[in-house]
Amino acid sequence: MVRIKTIPFDDQAVNKARGITQAIQYPSVYILTGRKEAYVGETINIAHRIQQHYHHADRRRLDQLRVITDKRFNKSATTDIEASLIKYLSADGQFRLQNGNNGIRNYNYYEKEVYEKTFREIWQLLIKQGIAKHNHVQIENSDLFKYSPYKSLTEDQYKTAESLFDSLLQHLQRNEETAFLVHGGAGTGKTVLAVYLMKLITDVMTSQPEAADEFTADEDEFSFQSLYYLKNIKSLKIGLVVPMTSLRKTLEKVFKQVQGLRSSMVIGPSDVIKEHYDVLIVDEAHRLRQKKNLMPGHHKVFERINAQLGLKDGNEWDWIRCCSDYQILFYDDTQTVKPSDIDNGVFQRLVQKENTEEYFLTSQMRVAAGQDYIAYVENILYEYGNPKKKKFKNYEFLLFDQIQDLVRTLQEKEREVGLCRLVAGYAWKWKTQNKALDQIRSEQLYDIEIESSRFIWNSVNEDWVNSENAVNEVGCIHTVQGYDLNYAGVIVGPELAYDEQTQSIVVHAEHYFDRFGKASIHDEKILKHYILNIYKVLLTRAIKGTFVYVCDPALRNYFRQWIDSAEE
Repeated sequence: MVRIKTIPFDDQAVNKARGITQAIQYPSVYILTGRKEAYVGETINIAHRIQQHYHHADRRRLDQLRVITDKRFNKSATTDIEASLIKYLSADGQFRLQNGNNGIRNYNYYEKEVYEKTFREIWQLLIKQGIAKHNHVQIENSDLFKYSPYKSLTEDQYKTAESLFDSLLQHLQRNEETAFLVHGGAGTGKTVLAVYLMKLITDVMTSQPEAADEFTADEDEFSFQSLYYLKNIKSLKIGLVVPMTSLRKTLEKVFKQVQGLRSSMVIGPSDVIKEHYDVLIVDEAHRLRQKKNLMPGHHKVFERINAQLGLKDGNEWDWIRCCSDYQILFYDDTQTVKPSDIDNGVFQRLVQKENTEEYFLTSQMRVAAGQDYIAYVENILYEYGNPKKKKFKNYEFLLFDQIQDLVRTLQEKEREVGLCRLVAGYAWKWKTQNKALDQIRSEQLYDIEIESSRFIWNSVNEDWVNSENAVNEVGCIHTVQGYDLNYAGVIVGPELAYDEQTQSIVVHAEHYFDRFGKASIHDEKILKHYILNIYKVLLTRAIKGTFVYVCDPALRNYFRQWIDSAEE
């Protein structure tokens, strides 16, 4: 049975902790709280650990100790519960955590499912005590949870972070400018790892090396190796470059809520010229732009910045390279979606340079069906061959014949779990662009008409996924790339069709309305590549399930070979 014992965190805390019998006999978890800050830990010796904390300057700002005990606890369980508490308390928003983020890993152990239920019980008790305020569903749907630097890492994420961080420190020691290219497909946690590294570097810079002997190796946030390097490196100027405006605004909000991070650390590619950076981490590097098919006004921005940097025809990667000593780029060559995205050849040439290191992420963090689902979607879209029809455990992948049925099912899921959104390829004109919602409603305006259903495109560009009216709108590629959904309803528009004679997917360019996405493209194969990439992104956004409606009847029949019908 879970129990939570609360005592004042003062000079008598150690003696009182010794009186908590279960915390002396078994591993325990504890939470130190103050007015706005908190610290979470786990230990096999609660009295010794509290004594260490009482002599730590940051912990002395805290005034309440809660010790969580259960006779069923073992070391694996308390380590896992500690990690969950860190993740959930950080996302809950009542406290800024003093914890570092080094070492939170996702791993299995005996009866893990039992202790996950125990954590739910603990969380409900904390809500009753006023230490937490949001239930687990609300937290798991929040951006602060999804992009938290305290997110548990997969094994390959952890190894990549560990190896990359160690290499970065060594290059800093030798003053060798280096680029790190991290490859990762959809759902492999590129953004999570980028945020994790921002927090890790910040924590190491602000920690005190002389305090290293306060902690045992098991319970310290930083390795002694990192602290050794810290004595020899300068304070670093770091930034997180996010090319997409919508995701950038979301991450700014996340950084504002995390101890040690600031919203000003999240910047756009054109912001890098304002000062010189030691380290720039670039998320979604495949969406950096080149001077091609740009929106009005952006050509002048490119000309101005290139002139300022002395570049003849530079792209956004060139700006980043000129304005920083070390670059960490997170990249997926299958997520370029328009001609203004930098050519893959730029990154291929980067790899060939001696001062570039490569890393690879493979574990699937988003889609519950795992990497097999991603490969299955690619096989269908890019026609790599005829895959055997698959069903995925714990994942709903369904094809709808009627758009009304898809919308109704998606709305049911929205009521159940939230964060369910309708998305589509850019196959309809954006007639409601720059119009207020009140005007759209009063004049009954719409952008998309399918069968007897009418829809509008996303009414906001920034953080559309979390906007108030998003559940009633259709999101485009530029508002959902980089985000996680619980369920996605994907409308495959009439810009894609199926030629039954050639038995292949074809493009109808007249139905593709992203004019900056197709201007100057004269090769249909190139346009098809971008459009298929868009649908790959849309079809791999959802954690729990993807519902599909296809406008072209022949293409719908092609999809029917691989996707179960919702009517069955």
